[in-house]
Amino acid sequence: MRSRRMAGLVLVLGVASGLVGCTAGQGTATSSGAYPGPAAKQAAPESAPGQAAAVAAGQPASERKLVRTAKIGLTAPDVEAAAGQARQIAVAAGGFTGSERTQSDSASLTLSVPADKLDAVLGQLTSVPGTTVTSREQTAQDVTDQTVDVEARLATQRASVERVRALLARATSVSEITSIEGELTSRESDLESLQRRRDSLAGSVAMSTVTLTVMAAAAPVVTPPDRSGFLGGLAGGWDAFLGFGGGLLTVVGALAPFLLLLGVPAAAVVWWLRRRRPAPATPE
Repeated sequence: MRSRRMAGLVLVLGVASGLVGCTAGQGTATSSGAYPGPAAKQAAPESAPGQAAAVAAGQPASERKLVRTAKIGLTAPDVEAAAGQARQIAVAAGGFTGSERTQSDSASLTLSVPADKLDAVLGQLTSVPGTTVTSREQTAQDVTDQTVDVEARLATQRASVERVRALLARATSVSEITSIEGELTSRESDLESLQRRRDSLAGSVAMSTVTLTVMAAAAPVVTPPDRSGFLGGLAGGWDAFLGFGGGLLTVVGALAPFLLLLGVPAAAVVWWLRRRRPAPATPE
């Protein structure tokens, strides 16, 4: 019985020494389920990324993982109406609107649309009635290598977690269980981090981002009519006459209240004075 406990202790010490400094994806599976030694762990990080890069390089162009983004600048007479049409286009394509800032003279929208419908959406956005395209930019980032590398590390990390779970199942003392459980928690955390990284890459590949900026269209410049020649002089004289007449009427309108206020008493005084004046004598 004592020899079995000593063998278990030796096994735990071997596991502890082998786990020190180990990172995600650095373990390799063994047929017996025992934890690999330091030499095996040092070889794993070199072989897994190398194999992932080789797989990614051999993929055809049609299967490459691309993160596509686009930026479009528009001018529109009605900024809010143009922004509303852009939202409808994104929703109709199966996408949605992210951040948005709309004012009376400008609007900025971030649209997420399915990557396979990006070209169609861009064509609709640049064809909104009444708008004018001022800028257009489109980029594509190849993340195939990153995707393949993350998948390879995920497979390695899953195998590593399973090996530690198997060791935990064979643990016989509290100290062994505590030590192995701490390592298992660390490896499961690394596994979840890799899974989030994979999901983030998959989401970026599946959905493309379009940054749309809409500015209010400037008012058209009115060219003054040609005033040269006889007709130009006649038109200019007529405009001057209308301007003078309008100014005169403005003055009369401004003085009318005062004329009414002072004119009525003045007329009454004149009438009263005329009544008081004696009639001229009639010659006999």
